[in-house]
Amino acid sequence: MSNRILSIGSQFPQFNKKAAVSIEQGKEFKDLSNADLKGQWAVLFWWPKDFTFVCPTEIAEFNKKYDEFSDRDTLLIGASTDSEFVHAAWRRDHKDLKDLKFPMLADTSKSLAEELGILDEAEKIAYRATFIIDNEGIIRWVSVNDLNVGRNVQEVIRVLDALQTDELCPCNWNKGEATLTQQLDPSLN
Repeated sequence: MSNRILSIGSQFPQFNKKAAVSIEQGKEFKDLSNADLKGQWAVLFWWPKDFTFVCPTEIAEFNKKYDEFSDRDTLLIGASTDSEFVHAAWRRDHKDLKDLKFPMLADTSKSLAEELGILDEAEKIAYRATFIIDNEGIIRWVSVNDLNVGRNVQEVIRVLDALQTDELCPCNWNKGEATLTQQLDPSLN
């Protein structure tokens, strides 16, 4: 891979893409852009290709945890370099994807994946990358897996919780536990 992965502290790139949002005829697609992220946290996760084997397991797990992201005022967006039409067909075809609660972004030009530095040079598909973006549009966490290894959705939620505390969080910290900031200053408890 020749591109460098856009990392923590970087502004999330500008984009305006089509997304598959429904399997209901006439309501399948929507435009999605940075304006949709404005003022709220977002988790944008990428998978390599539609109609594959590891990808639907991740997408289905993100969907099962959708309410946990929503409870954290966090927009959840899935993405790949496939078209919105392929996304819609996959949603109609795969039982675990029919009732998705989040949009499937179509980066058919591969421009966003390339700008993020997650486009596999040989295959021209996106790596399994996850970006947590804060309410100012700044990337706060990036995780990239090899093409054949699925990610841990619960870990994405754990990191989101830690980032949203804006405090020092120790290893394996989980929401509801004391942060290091609270341990250093007992008056915060």
